[in-house]
Amino acid sequence: MAPSLLPWFYVVQRFALALLTLFIISLTVFFACQLLPGDVAEILLGQAATPEAVAGLRTAMGLDEPAIQQYVNWLTGFLQGDLGTSYANRIEISELIGGRLVNSLKLAGITTMISVPVALTLGILAAMYRGSALDRVISIFTISIISVPEFMLATFAVLVFAVWLGWLPALSLSSAEAQSWGELLKAYAMPVISLSIGVSAQMIRMTRAAVIETINTPYVEMALLKGASRSRMVLRHALPNAIGPIANAVALSLSYLVGGVIIVETIFNYPGVAKLMVDAVATRDLPLIQSCAMIFCVSYLSLITLADIVAILSNPRLRK
Repeated sequence: MAPSLLPWFYVVQRFALALLTLFIISLTVFFACQLLPGDVAEILLGQAATPEAVAGLRTAMGLDEPAIQQYVNWLTGFLQGDLGTSYANRIEISELIGGRLVNSLKLAGITTMISVPVALTLGILAAMYRGSALDRVISIFTISIISVPEFMLATFAVLVFAVWLGWLPALSLSSAEAQSWGELLKAYAMPVISLSIGVSAQMIRMTRAAVIETINTPYVEMALLKGASRSRMVLRHALPNAIGPIANAVALSLSYLVGGVIIVETIFNYPGVAKLMVDAVATRDLPLIQSCAMIFCVSYLSLITLADIVAILSNPRLRK
């Protein structure tokens, strides 16, 4: 194979692996939902329902079909954009998810706009002044945050900003309920703070490692020996060649948002897709649970795949 085509071969290979992974995830999500306790028909009709009524509802909803047939029907509809109908609300799932997805994307977007510039700046400074007091402080901060699970960060944020200081409400609001810019800031403040701290910590460490690896290359050390200042060495020589690893670090760190959003939306009662999925579990609304879970899985897998592709295309050894 021609060297120029080698990176694209790996890109196609990574896409194929992502599709295979997504198929396995869809199987796991569907059959895991089937293992949830309780009968949907009985939950919807209530305990007073007769066995005939329960059996009739199961037939009408297609729940009496073999599990593999139900999976094929669900996956075919999902690939065609038909998410089905909610068992509990009898509303199209696409309508239920639509507004919630916008809220979740807003939360992720605001978190990204705050965390990425802050994390990149601190990560580059830590690498530039490696071994200094600043580097040690940043390293202790990031290790401490990474060691704490998401729900602890969110709970600590509630204690500090809502209970002790009284600056922010313990529960979040939707942007539609905000009547002013002040209320809009309060609507997003707590979940954004909780998510940004976790995402930034991951990104700072990965950015620092990527820049330090580039600084240790011979051509950068040669620039330092020729009299280049530390800042010039990093910004002019090391940083341009670390763009690939840094982009990879950003994509991997943002994948943290997928898991973090589920916990943060639940704790702060934020009206996003994660909160919708948690509520659907309580009513055993299987199509809604499956659709929400697949949205999160596709988002996470897309970020991981993007990170891998950036790493492949930025690898100079594959372009020789």
